[in-house]
Amino acid sequence: MFPSITLVCEGIRQVKVRERNAPSSPPLLRPKMPELDALRGIACLMVLFFHGFGNRFPPDHFSGVVKAFVWTTTWGWTGVNLFFVLSGLLITGILLDTRDRPGYYKRFYIRRMLRILPAYYAVLGLLTVLWLSSLIARPASWGFLGLSFVYVPNLTPLFGVPVYYPVLWSLGVEEHFYLLWPACVRRLSLKTVFFFALTICLCAALARIVTFHFGHDAFGHYTWLVADGLAMGAALAAGIRWSQQRRSALWWMVGCSFGVALLCFLVDRLLRNPPLAGGSLHITAINASYAGLLAAALLLGSRFGIRSRILEFFGDISYGLYLVHILIFDLFDSAASRFFPALAGQALPFASICLRFAVVAAVTVVVAWISRWYFEEPFLRLKARFTSASDMPENSEPLLSEVARAS
Repeated sequence: MFPSITLVCEGIRQVKVRERNAPSSPPLLRPKMPELDALRGIACLMVLFFHGFGNRFPPDHFSGVVKAFVWTTTWGWTGVNLFFVLSGLLITGILLDTRDRPGYYKRFYIRRMLRILPAYYAVLGLLTVLWLSSLIARPASWGFLGLSFVYVPNLTPLFGVPVYYPVLWSLGVEEHFYLLWPACVRRLSLKTVFFFALTICLCAALARIVTFHFGHDAFGHYTWLVADGLAMGAALAAGIRWSQQRRSALWWMVGCSFGVALLCFLVDRLLRNPPLAGGSLHITAINASYAGLLAAALLLGSRFGIRSRILEFFGDISYGLYLVHILIFDLFDSAASRFFPALAGQALPFASICLRFAVVAAVTVVVAWISRWYFEEPFLRLKARFTSASDMPENSEPLLSEVARAS
């Protein structure tokens, strides 16, 4: 009997030893997360294809496969939603990982300024020069330029000023996020950050519903109407840390995200007469879908090392590409109207549309690459001066370096 008990105990001990020595699952948050770079690349390409095809050329002008392709690109505007969710995830991760260190606010704001503002002001200056010299047909105004200079390009309609350069509105939302969110993260517990971010998601959806029922544009670019994308990314960042990076918890978040997306989509579809919010709950559905996509990407990327060098390349130059691509489309259209009328106008054959897109996309990629490595990079190198090793919490540098490269 006693030998049997000894053998059983020895067996249990060996099992525990094997479990203790077994390789653990790779962490969700790593020094390099290429799956997020790839998703950033997808987001900027979605916006590029949107402005190259679906935003300018209605799908109904085509048929067959071409019509299906152009219709697909009409959804490219949601790439901005993917940018927002990704930014909320990464920026909130930075803030959570560094909030107990000295120089929290100074370090964060200086690093963000060096990352965002040089290229932002350069594009504002370029837009001004091209507008005043009539090299592009796009209208502008000193009111829009002045308001954009102080980071409210998405609020210009409140002052009776149209949004003349559309990509800037999302930069305004990001700047408002940078201004307000660090204080929230600094003062709130991890659990409270998670639930507060979810509350912002709910409030943004309610704001769209109220805006619609008062007869206004529920799809406007005001910060309070679009904050749920950033907030969903923030909730994801807090949730990962609150669950101590447990994979089972993140799979649960994936399921909840896609469940919320499906519910919002069905509510919008089922309550069309009268519509609950003019279809604006689709925005919630899109943001929730992208939150689920990011969570799933972290799970699969950390487990299987999924990556795409091409998409990572586009993710690396995404900021410059996003900022300048419309200006390059404008320059091409202006030149085409003068020298190549067959490539100008709204009713082009599909072959001409593809040629227009190929030329503009190629020039945009070159300009964005040059901007990234010869204009933005010198400013990025300055960021190291504002983060000493003693200021860094353990395991925070991976996330900081990830965002510093491309966020």
